[in-house]
Amino acid sequence: MFAKSSVVLTVLALVFTAHAVPAPAVFRPSSSSVAHSSSAPPRSSSASASVIASASASASASAPPTVTSAGPVPLVSNAPALAAGLKGQASGNDRLKKLLTDSSGNLLTGDALRQLTVIDYNQQTPAAGAKGGSILLATVDNFPILTDLGISGAVSFVGPCGLNIPHSHPRASEILIVTEGQLNTGTVQENGFNTEIKTQLGTFQGTVFPQGSIHYQQNPTCSPAVFVAALGSEDPGRSDIATNFWMLDSDVIDAALGFPTTIGGDNIDQWRAHLPVNLAAGVDSCLQACGLSQ
Repeated sequence: MFAKSSVVLTVLALVFTAHAVPAPAVFRPSSSSVAHSSSAPPRSSSASASVIASASASASASAPPTVTSAGPVPLVSNAPALAAGLKGQASGNDRLKKLLTDSSGNLLTGDALRQLTVIDYNQQTPAAGAKGGSILLATVDNFPILTDLGISGAVSFVGPCGLNIPHSHPRASEILIVTEGQLNTGTVQENGFNTEIKTQLGTFQGTVFPQGSIHYQQNPTCSPAVFVAALGSEDPGRSDIATNFWMLDSDVIDAALGFPTTIGGDNIDQWRAHLPVNLAAGVDSCLQACGLSQ
């Protein structure tokens, strides 16, 4: 019995050995494998060229498409009217539908849609009389999609020595970030804490200006500066402190300043005529250091 079993086991072993799958060869870059591979017939130059061409075609197919610059987008000419029409809508969805669809309820396309959904800060131009740079603040007045969103945003290009004159936003707090160059800022709160808070900001540094506070930004260098700002209202407003103060009655100005003699008459008109707007040319010391004129 044991002899028969031994014979059976021997036969089974031979069968499994005959049908065993050989283990896959593993390539290792040793000297012996290099020598062995050199004995294989060389690949023809045409075959190599075919492989290279195939690899190049594959790489080209997977390469990302060329990125082209987006075209300019004009500001919405009838933005205030559009924003006023959106105010009566019951919900945010209703406002977007009214703004971004045609009379048939289809989503606008092409430039018509782009103009209502993109604000192009490259479109800004200096205000009349401004010498220190330019600023564009996106609000419901020029970007109606902001209606009831509670946000707005600005980009400003501040020239060498440029000064964004002291002003306040009566309906919004602001966070400002420098994206190029350097800015000095200052802010004054209300009565009871009216000491000026000054900051010096480099690239990708920022600060905040609480709602209603008087604040300014000044470029103290001979190179351009750029900042972006976000404000907590789609209609933050702006009041230029010095400019608007001088719009008051001359008697009130005299009394407020405590001047020993009056400024009234033609004299006060001369003062008003020389008040800067928005981004002024900056302080004398910076202008002199940079060889610039007022």
